[in-house]
Amino acid sequence: MTRHASRAALLCALVLASCEKNAVQTIDGPVPPGAMIKFFNFGVNAPGVNFYANTTKVTAIGSATGQEATTGVTYGGVGAGGYYSALPAGQYTLSGKIAAATDKDLAISNLSTTLAADKAYSFYQSGFYDATAKTVEAFIVEDDVPPQFDYTVAYVRFVHAISNANPMTLYAKNTTTGTEVAVGAEIAYKSAGAFTALPEGVYDLGTRYAGLTTNAISRTGVSFSAGRVYTIGARGDITVVSTTATNRPLLDNTANR
Repeated sequence: MTRHASRAALLCALVLASCEKNAVQTIDGPVPPGAMIKFFNFGVNAPGVNFYANTTKVTAIGSATGQEATTGVTYGGVGAGGYYSALPAGQYTLSGKIAAATDKDLAISNLSTTLAADKAYSFYQSGFYDATAKTVEAFIVEDDVPPQFDYTVAYVRFVHAISNANPMTLYAKNTTTGTEVAVGAEIAYKSAGAFTALPEGVYDLGTRYAGLTTNAISRTGVSFSAGRVYTIGARGDITVVSTTATNRPLLDNTANR
């Protein structure tokens, strides 16, 4: 993953430096352990942002001119092309900062947290963007994949990022066998369920409120491959009934690995 690539690059740099005629060879110890993190912009109506860890820019979007684009990670998007970014373990203020020229680098979300070594996380901008205060909510969850990994099945979990929706349970119905199962337990806003093993296949997904049999949000024809890990994230405005509106409630599918 990105963390291993970063460590490898650092080790290569140290080796090259030691080959220089006057280089000072420093072999103080191993590369510090790090954490991995994904960044999601699920804040309804939020502007495009670049994500930061303290003052370090972690995500940015390039352009055809070679300059940083002013679009940033737009609503519904995930930073770094959906890959994890590596950060040294430690305490951080994670922020989404406006990428556009107007209000450039203004932080619209801030979250203080501690990232532990050898753990993976997902950071979400969520809820509704306040255009007056220029703020949006945010939360972070640990991507806690089961340590005893079974490569014959897929692992799926549900993350709830819709601020005006009640707690929901994600259901997955296999389109071949017709078997439907709950993917973990009921999940409240700003929370994530446990990764649940599912047979490889194509599934119709739906989230439901407690005691109801109708879906609050639906998505059909989602493929889960054995040996892979997926997060289904709910985003949008639960009151929107349009099937085309940008802010309609949606189930986002992102591969963790």
